[in-house]
This record gives sequence, C-alpha cells and structure tokens, in this order.
Amino acid sequence: DKIRDGDCPGVERVCVSMVTNRRAVRDTLTVVARISPVMERISALITPTIIDRGWLVELKEAGADMVGIAVDAATEELFDETRGRGVRGPHRWDRYWETVSEAVEVFGEMNAGVHLIVGIGETEKEIIETIQRAHDMGAFTHLFSFFPEEGSLMQDRPQPPIKQYRRVQLARYLIDHGSDDAREMAFSPDGTLTGYGLQGPALDEIISRGDPFMTSGCHGENLENACNRPFGNCTPLQAYM
Repeated sequence: DKIRDGDCPGVERVCVSMVTNRRAVRDTLTVVARISPVMERISALITPTIIDRGWLVELKEAGADMVGIAVDAATEELFDETRGRGVRGPHRWDRYWETVSEAVEVFGEMNAGVHLIVGIGETEKEIIETIQRAHDMGAFTHLFSFFPEEGSLMQDRPQPPIKQYRRVQLARYLIDHGSDDAREMAFSPDGTLTGYGLQGPALDEIISRGDPFMTSGCHGENLENACNRPFGNCTPLQAYM
C-alpha cells in the first residue's frame, strides 16, 4: 500500500529472497506476483537447489526482472566446505553455475547477479577469476566482504583486511564494466593481486570517482545499486576506509 500510494519514493527495487524449503518454490512466485502490480523492478534471490529452468520462466512471468544467485564462495572446495557437504548442506557447486547460465538465458545478459564474498579462504586470484567467469557468462557480480555474524558457524573467522577487499572491488568493477579482464591482471605467487591490465590515467580516473568501492547490488531506476543488504557488509567506519 505504501508503494502504491507513493509514500516510499526512495524504494527503487524490491528483492524477494528464497529459503531452502520446498514451499518456497511456490511462495516466491506468489509474493512476486503480489508485488509486481505496484513495483516494476523486482529481484529474486533464488535457491538453485530447489528450482529448475522452467521455474525461472514462471518467475519472470510473475514479474521479476532480475535474479541473484548466492554462490558466495570463489572455489568449489570452499563452496563444499561452507555450503555443501562440509556443513551437511544440500547445495552443489555445479548446480549453482548451471542456474547462472539458465538465468542469463531467461532474464537476459546482465540481469543475473552472482553473489561472491571476499575473505572466506580464497586467494585474490581465485575470486577475481570467478568474477571473470560470471562476466563471461553474461552475469554481474555482487561482491561483499565477509563479516562474522555472532552465533553463526563462522563467527570466529576474521574479516579480510580492508585493502584486500578494496583490491578485489576495483577488479570487479573493471571486469563488470568491460574496462579490464582478469586474464590481463598480474598476481604474486600466493595469489595476491599486484597489477591491473588497465593502467595510467584511465585507471586513476576510475579510482578517483570512488564508484568501484561502493558495495554492488541490483540496480534501480536511478541508482546503480538499489540494494540495502550491503549495509550488513562492514561497520560504518570500515565503509570510509
């Protein structure tokens, strides 16, 4: 009602997030269909484990225009450790990437977003190559920094150094906006990013704008990032570092 009445002019997008429950397959479509008459930009954060390509078509018909897929981990080993067999979870790496491909087919290029998290055990080289993989498939990367949540299985894992996150943020921005390619970047033997393909004044100008260091998410009508989930990404102090 608030959206219909114009009382929420700052809301440029609504995101409907699924849980891993069979009821969510139908419930997600119902919620999207209920919202679509008053909000034309609807994202769905989907669970590949319980859906198929036909369901993605239904989701688009219900009114969603973008989807997010929370791969989170940059490598298959880390995915299994944090989301699959390592935590007795049902999720499988190959199925998640199959869904990325299906989502691009159904919703169109750059209307699917792959969620990745910096700092859960990967090297910078590994996550940047995974960002490139998503881009080559026609998907954006929505990048976050790991933040230990109290009471979670990973509550004792430290946050990644802020410089590590910033380096990967810049690489993501350059890749997603077509200004660079992971295959042109340089890395140390331990996988730390040491050089971008784009250099000189062109790189300096992009850095000076600050855009690469905004947390990424689905776009709105006017905003490149209309998502408020990134507010759980780091502390307010870290956001200015």
